[in-house]
Amino acid sequence: QVQLVESGGGLVQGGGSLKLSCAVSGRSASSYAMGWFRQAPEKEREFVAGIPRSGGATYYADPVKGRFTISRDNAKNTVYLRMNSLKPEDTAVYYCAAKDTIDSRRIVRLFSEYDYCGQGTQVTVSS
Repeated sequence: QVQLVESGGGLVQGGGSLKLSCAVSGRSASSYAMGWFRQAPEKEREFVAGIPRSGGATYYADPVKGRFTISRDNAKNTVYLRMNSLKPEDTAVYYCAAKDTIDSRRIVRLFSEYDYCGQGTQVTVSS
């Protein structure tokens, strides 16, 4: 049974930084393309960032491009999301998700294509 557990969320002032972690258990994280999503109150869940199994090229949604960085450490079975220059509109529950794929370079942007998702961690950015 694969489990994803997010951590690192919290309350931060606008302009601040946070680093989220997603711990993968049950199977090696290297088997999965990984992604981060977020859902703000009364809004649909949206893609934030994706990284392939190989940890090579990454992909970001336009609202976070240049501010957020997704990375992974397969030896530690952990995926990260570094968030800088945070804005109040970044306030949301952040989820990590895993897609089982044999393509080491695949990045997945649609939430419906992922196989597993964590419970989420709350990020609140004050103005």
